[in-house]
Amino acid sequence: MATESIGAHLRDARTGRGLSLRSVAQALGVSASLLSQVETGKTQPSVATLYAIASYLGVSLDELLGITPTSSQPGPMFGHTGEALSDVQRAADNPVILLENGVRWERLAVGAGGPADALLVTYEPGATSSGDGRLSRHSGYEYAYMLEGELTLELDFDTHVLGPGDSMQFESMRPHLFTNHGSTDARGIWFVLGRRSGPLGFDAADAEAAPPPRH
Repeated sequence: MATESIGAHLRDARTGRGLSLRSVAQALGVSASLLSQVETGKTQPSVATLYAIASYLGVSLDELLGITPTSSQPGPMFGHTGEALSDVQRAADNPVILLENGVRWERLAVGAGGPADALLVTYEPGATSSGDGRLSRHSGYEYAYMLEGELTLELDFDTHVLGPGDSMQFESMRPHLFTNHGSTDARGIWFVLGRRSGPLGFDAADAEAAPPPRH
């Protein structure tokens, strides 16, 4: 999906909730300039930034992909809220979101009312989930299975290098960072579960970037 489309959906969600650019930026601890660049498609958000903005506004992955939800109420970041979809989804039809630093999300088949989204996630060599190298945290739970390449996970005080066949699971409120230090793509299947919340989605504190933990 084009960066402009993601930004436009985020801008529509913000203005639809009557929130100013500056107020959202201040709540999330990012610059208004960065938020404006994301909304206008001039820059791709990192994984951490996208989680922070979308979670605070209560924008679901469906809405980011331009799928109209069946409810007028803001939904969770993950979990299908739109019209019923086909039981089978062809590879060529996978909705794609390109993020900063060489991260690619492909949304896999999802059913109406499902509690989670399945994603094919790719980290190119050198790609990371946070552009400034800070560990981030957000509401929800992540489950993943590595298909190819090596991906480094920093979780709390520990560092794990995961390769093909390795899997992981953790509550996403724990500070974490993904980085591909290898020379080939790292690719895996993610199942991400979010939580429903109030009119603004997740609390801003739940989506903030967390500084690297110190021993």
